[in-house]
Amino acid sequence: MWWLAWVVVLAGAPAAAAGRGQPLRVVSFNLYHGGVTSVRWGDGDLLERRLAMVTEQLRQIDPDVIGVQEASAGRDRGDVATRLAGALGYGYVRAPAGWRWMPWLVHGALGFDEGPAVLSRFPIVSSEATALAPCDLGYRRMVVCARVAGPDGPLDACSAHTSSSECEHRSLTAALRRRDRAVPLVLLGDLNAPPDRPGIRGLARKLGLVDAFAAANPGAPGFTVWQSPRESRPTATP
Repeated sequence: MWWLAWVVVLAGAPAAAAGRGQPLRVVSFNLYHGGVTSVRWGDGDLLERRLAMVTEQLRQIDPDVIGVQEASAGRDRGDVATRLAGALGYGYVRAPAGWRWMPWLVHGALGFDEGPAVLSRFPIVSSEATALAPCDLGYRRMVVCARVAGPDGPLDACSAHTSSSECEHRSLTAALRRRDRAVPLVLLGDLNAPPDRPGIRGLARKLGLVDAFAAANPGAPGFTVWQSPRESRPTATP
């Protein structure tokens, strides 16, 4: 697809352990809805086949918390986040994003919406969805946070999908800075920007975040962009 997925965790947070003598296992994944018209025409770029593969792979990975982006809902596909959470036996929260102007045209005429979601094997005791600043863009993005009752105490797991706009990155930073800093934070997102962009650097610095992928794989490029869902061979690039 065309995203750069990020998993970032609060530096020094006690959430690094999930009890049971095991590290907390988190996954971030863009489900790719296939386009707003895919609920009427096409197949969402093989959405059903991809969802079946994702479900099976997530069962094998056995994560504690999952952040997903482009979790869609439509007349034929149903609510994809609900289906995925039900298949895994997880609780979940979702926050639909949408067009700023005439949203009824997509939601009403096509019966479609999409947005970020958080799934958790641990109980979700509360949640909060925050709209990001419009940033002179036509699409209003969301960040959704779930307060998870982990075995070692509460944890805030947040999922977000932004464009490459630094304005949206600053808005995401501001939204997350308003949360209770005493609770460890895990941010799972498709932020459409490499780590050296000013908006991403500011996000990490102001929230005290550590890029979990970079920490675990120093020097690795992170092949997350432009994997075609219709190709069996790897097509992703850094």
